[in-house]
Amino acid sequence: MTSARSSGRRVGKGRRGYPQAMMRRALWQGMVAGAAGTVVMTIVENLEQRLTGRPDSYVPARVLARLTGLPERADQQSTALNWAMHYGQGAAAGVVRSLMAQVGLRGPVASAKFAVLRLTNDQILENATGVGAPPETWPRGELVADLVHKSVYAVVTGLVADALARRDGPGPGQRHAAQRPGRVSDAGPVPRSAAFGR
Repeated sequence: MTSARSSGRRVGKGRRGYPQAMMRRALWQGMVAGAAGTVVMTIVENLEQRLTGRPDSYVPARVLARLTGLPERADQQSTALNWAMHYGQGAAAGVVRSLMAQVGLRGPVASAKFAVLRLTNDQILENATGVGAPPETWPRGELVADLVHKSVYAVVTGLVADALARRDGPGPGQRHAAQRPGRVSDAGPVPRSAAFGR
Protein backbone atom coordinates (compact mmCIF):
# COMPACT_ATOMS: atom_id res chain seq x y z
CA MET A 1 0.00 0.00 0.00
CA THR A 2 1.41 3.43 -0.90
CA SER A 3 0.81 6.52 1.17
CA ALA A 4 -0.43 9.79 -0.29
CA ARG A 5 2.98 11.24 0.38
CA SER A 6 4.92 8.48 -1.37
CA SER A 7 2.57 8.46 -4.35
CA GLY A 8 3.21 12.16 -4.94
CA ARG A 9 -0.33 13.32 -4.13
CA ARG A 10 -0.60 16.39 -1.92
CA VAL A 11 -1.99 15.77 1.54
CA GLY A 12 -4.25 18.62 2.64
CA LYS A 13 -6.96 20.40 0.65
CA GLY A 14 -7.18 17.38 -1.61
CA ARG A 15 -5.09 18.78 -4.44
CA ARG A 16 -1.42 18.89 -5.24
CA GLY A 17 0.34 22.22 -4.83
CA TYR A 18 -2.28 23.91 -2.62
CA PRO A 19 0.29 25.73 -0.44
CA GLN A 20 2.11 27.03 -3.51
CA ALA A 21 -1.14 28.13 -5.15
CA MET A 22 -2.20 29.95 -1.98
CA MET A 23 1.18 31.68 -1.77
CA ARG A 24 0.99 32.72 -5.44
CA ARG A 25 -2.47 34.18 -4.82
CA ALA A 26 -1.26 35.95 -1.68
CA LEU A 27 1.67 37.40 -3.63
CA TRP A 28 -0.23 38.94 -6.55
CA GLN A 29 -3.33 39.83 -4.53
CA GLY A 30 -1.15 41.40 -1.84
CA MET A 31 0.79 43.50 -4.32
CA VAL A 32 -2.50 44.76 -5.79
CA ALA A 33 -4.01 45.42 -2.35
CA GLY A 34 -0.85 47.10 -1.06
CA ALA A 35 -0.60 49.31 -4.15
CA ALA A 36 -4.26 50.34 -3.76
CA GLY A 37 -3.68 51.13 -0.09
CA THR A 38 -0.60 53.18 -0.95
CA VAL A 39 -2.45 55.19 -3.60
CA VAL A 40 -5.25 56.11 -1.19
CA MET A 41 -2.77 56.83 1.62
CA THR A 42 -0.82 59.13 -0.72
CA ILE A 43 -3.98 61.06 -1.63
CA VAL A 44 -4.81 61.49 2.07
CA GLU A 45 -1.22 62.57 2.82
CA ASN A 46 -1.34 65.20 0.06
CA LEU A 47 -4.64 66.57 1.36
CA GLU A 48 -3.28 66.68 4.92
CA GLN A 49 -0.12 68.48 3.75
CA ARG A 50 -2.19 71.12 1.97
CA LEU A 51 -4.21 71.72 5.13
CA THR A 52 -1.34 71.67 7.62
CA GLY A 53 1.53 72.97 5.50
CA ARG A 54 3.65 70.00 6.52
CA PRO A 55 6.56 69.63 4.05
CA ASP A 56 7.41 66.47 2.11
CA SER A 57 9.45 63.90 4.00
CA TYR A 58 12.48 62.33 2.36
CA VAL A 59 12.86 59.67 5.05
CA PRO A 60 11.83 56.85 2.65
CA ALA A 61 14.49 57.95 0.14
CA ARG A 62 17.19 58.12 2.80
CA VAL A 63 16.23 54.68 4.15
CA LEU A 64 16.35 53.13 0.67
CA ALA A 65 19.66 54.84 -0.10
CA ARG A 66 21.20 53.43 3.07
CA LEU A 67 19.76 49.96 2.52
CA THR A 68 21.11 49.81 -1.04
CA GLY A 69 24.34 51.79 -0.58
CA LEU A 70 23.24 54.60 -2.92
CA PRO A 71 24.37 58.16 -2.17
CA GLU A 72 21.97 60.35 -0.20
CA ARG A 73 21.02 63.42 -2.25
CA ALA A 74 18.41 66.14 -1.92
CA ASP A 75 17.62 66.51 -5.64
CA GLN A 76 15.35 64.70 -8.11
CA GLN A 77 17.05 61.37 -7.38
CA SER A 78 15.75 61.64 -3.83
CA THR A 79 12.23 62.12 -5.18
CA ALA A 80 12.61 59.01 -7.35
CA LEU A 81 13.97 57.01 -4.40
CA ASN A 82 11.15 58.37 -2.23
CA TRP A 83 8.48 57.10 -4.62
CA ALA A 84 10.28 53.78 -5.11
CA MET A 85 10.43 53.13 -1.37
CA HIS A 86 6.93 54.53 -0.71
CA TYR A 87 5.17 52.38 -3.32
CA GLY A 88 7.53 49.40 -3.12
CA GLN A 89 7.21 49.08 0.63
CA GLY A 90 3.44 49.56 0.45
CA ALA A 91 3.02 46.87 -2.21
CA ALA A 92 5.38 44.44 -0.47
CA ALA A 93 3.70 44.86 2.92
CA GLY A 94 0.36 44.18 1.24
CA VAL A 95 1.48 40.59 0.69
CA VAL A 96 1.40 40.04 4.47
CA ARG A 97 -2.18 41.36 4.66
CA SER A 98 -3.17 39.16 1.73
CA LEU A 99 -1.65 36.13 3.42
CA MET A 100 -3.69 37.00 6.52
CA ALA A 101 -6.84 37.11 4.37
CA GLN A 102 -6.00 33.82 2.62
CA VAL A 103 -5.75 31.93 5.93
CA GLY A 104 -8.96 33.49 7.25
CA LEU A 105 -7.82 36.56 9.20
CA ARG A 106 -10.14 39.11 7.63
CA GLY A 107 -12.12 42.21 8.56
CA PRO A 108 -11.46 45.27 10.74
CA VAL A 109 -9.62 43.39 13.51
CA ALA A 110 -7.19 41.90 10.98
CA SER A 111 -6.67 45.37 9.46
CA ALA A 112 -5.95 46.83 12.91
CA LYS A 113 -3.33 44.12 13.51
CA PHE A 114 -1.86 44.87 10.09
CA ALA A 115 -1.69 48.62 10.84
CA VAL A 116 0.55 47.84 13.82
CA LEU A 117 2.70 45.60 11.64
CA ARG A 118 3.00 48.30 8.96
CA LEU A 119 4.03 50.94 11.51
CA THR A 120 6.52 48.51 13.06
CA ASN A 121 8.02 47.74 9.65
CA ASP A 122 8.64 51.45 9.05
CA GLN A 123 10.19 51.91 12.47
CA ILE A 124 12.53 48.93 12.16
CA LEU A 125 13.88 50.15 8.81
CA GLU A 126 14.11 53.82 9.82
CA ASN A 127 15.78 53.14 13.17
CA ALA A 128 18.09 50.39 11.86
CA THR A 129 19.46 52.72 9.19
CA GLY A 130 19.77 55.66 11.60
CA VAL A 131 17.44 57.76 9.47
CA GLY A 132 14.60 57.83 12.00
CA ALA A 133 14.15 58.00 15.74
CA PRO A 134 11.70 56.17 18.02
CA PRO A 135 8.16 57.58 17.53
CA GLU A 136 7.85 58.66 21.15
CA THR A 137 10.51 61.30 20.41
CA TRP A 138 8.59 62.81 17.45
CA PRO A 139 6.55 66.02 17.58
CA ARG A 140 2.95 65.06 18.35
CA GLY A 141 1.62 66.42 15.05
CA GLU A 142 3.98 64.23 13.00
CA LEU A 143 3.14 61.20 15.11
CA VAL A 144 -0.62 61.71 14.67
CA ALA A 145 -0.21 62.24 10.91
CA ASP A 146 1.81 59.03 10.56
CA LEU A 147 -0.71 57.02 12.59
CA VAL A 148 -3.62 58.35 10.52
CA HIS A 149 -1.89 57.73 7.18
CA LYS A 150 -0.77 54.20 8.03
CA SER A 151 -4.26 53.41 9.37
CA VAL A 152 -5.79 54.56 6.08
CA TYR A 153 -3.28 52.37 4.24
CA ALA A 154 -4.09 49.36 6.44
CA VAL A 155 -7.87 49.73 6.07
CA VAL A 156 -7.79 50.11 2.27
CA THR A 157 -5.23 47.34 1.83
CA GLY A 158 -7.36 45.12 4.06
CA LEU A 159 -10.57 45.84 2.16
CA VAL A 160 -8.94 44.93 -1.16
CA ALA A 161 -7.09 41.87 0.21
CA ASP A 162 -10.25 40.56 1.89
CA ALA A 163 -12.35 41.07 -1.25
CA LEU A 164 -9.82 39.21 -3.39
CA ALA A 165 -9.41 36.36 -0.87
CA ARG A 166 -13.17 36.03 -0.47
CA ARG A 167 -13.32 34.86 -4.09
CA ASP A 168 -11.22 31.84 -3.03
CA GLY A 169 -13.65 30.92 -0.24
CA PRO A 170 -13.13 30.78 3.51
CA GLY A 171 -9.63 30.34 4.87
CA PRO A 172 -8.68 27.43 7.18
CA GLY A 173 -9.16 29.62 10.26
CA GLN A 174 -12.66 30.58 9.16
CA ARG A 175 -13.53 26.92 8.51
CA HIS A 176 -12.31 26.12 12.02
CA ALA A 177 -14.41 28.90 13.55
CA ALA A 178 -17.50 27.77 11.60
CA GLN A 179 -17.44 24.33 13.29
CA ARG A 180 -18.67 25.83 16.57
CA PRO A 181 -19.85 29.42 16.08
CA GLY A 182 -19.39 31.85 18.94
CA ARG A 183 -16.64 32.32 21.47
CA VAL A 184 -15.85 28.75 22.46
CA SER A 185 -12.61 27.17 23.60
CA ASP A 186 -13.29 23.52 22.86
CA ALA A 187 -13.62 23.56 19.06
CA GLY A 188 -11.25 20.98 17.63
CA PRO A 189 -9.09 21.59 14.56
CA VAL A 190 -10.45 21.20 11.06
CA PRO A 191 -9.41 18.07 9.17
CA ARG A 192 -6.03 18.27 7.49
CA SER A 193 -7.77 18.12 4.13
CA ALA A 194 -9.36 21.52 4.89
CA ALA A 195 -6.21 23.25 6.11
CA PHE A 196 -2.78 24.42 5.06
CA GLY A 197 -0.08 21.98 6.11
CA ARG A 198 1.07 18.40 5.69
